[in-house]
Amino acid sequence: GSVEDQIVYQFGKQKKCPHFKKREGGLFGFSTTCLPKMRWDEVHEFFNKIGYLFMKLIFGLNALTGKKNSIQDKLNWVGNWNPKNAISLMKYTISKGYKIDSYELGNELCAEGIGARVDSVQYAKDITMLRRIVNLLYPDASRRPKVLGPGGFYGKEWFQSFLLNVGPGVVDGVTHHIYNLGAGVDKDVINKIQDPYFLSQVAETFKNVAQAVKEFTPWAAPWVGEAKNAIYIGSQENRCRFKHKSTSVLQRTDVDLCLNLHRFS
Repeated sequence: GSVEDQIVYQFGKQKKCPHFKKREGGLFGFSTTCLPKMRWDEVHEFFNKIGYLFMKLIFGLNALTGKKNSIQDKLNWVGNWNPKNAISLMKYTISKGYKIDSYELGNELCAEGIGARVDSVQYAKDITMLRRIVNLLYPDASRRPKVLGPGGFYGKEWFQSFLLNVGPGVVDGVTHHIYNLGAGVDKDVINKIQDPYFLSQVAETFKNVAQAVKEFTPWAAPWVGEAKNAIYIGSQENRCRFKHKSTSVLQRTDVDLCLNLHRFS
């Protein structure tokens, strides 16, 4: 999720590994936190037991490391990405023989951003740096992880600018997120989910992304990196439910589900 953008990794010179703390003014109200080396080992132990044929690991990197809030716009983060900590994680990963399918740079920093955003030209510069690092650390192309981005919500101007400024062969997948019902806390979400016209709008979003990729980066592919029917679904105001409209008896019945169905959506 979005907190990944300011997580540090307990590798290289990063010896301390602080836990999350509530912090006023912090990204999403939290302080910087740390991924312990032990937890990284546990993740890959799990993948080794399950088998990489059935699961693939896509890891989102800390894209805001090295950046600062803009004085003019606190939502906007400026400066170059500092990859040193990420490089330490990658080197350790390689030394242990851990398999990574893809590295994605940041989460929901594109277009309007969610909690934080990065300019499209700057993001193109940062992800180009990531590509160089991946190529250098993984010289064998057959074992090289893919590079993905930007991993956020589609905005036409931002995406086109990003794709215009990223060079050939930098990204393997252009990732975007889809939550076509909007926020689950919206009191009107139960009506949206029954509106075929509203639900069909998501197809236009995917079409726009696919067209932009085809036009500006034909070597890459559009990926839906994250998808769900709604953000923050399962709130007290809008619990998970089936909505059934019976035209024969002209009545509508809500069947509340005790299970948290959004976990499986």
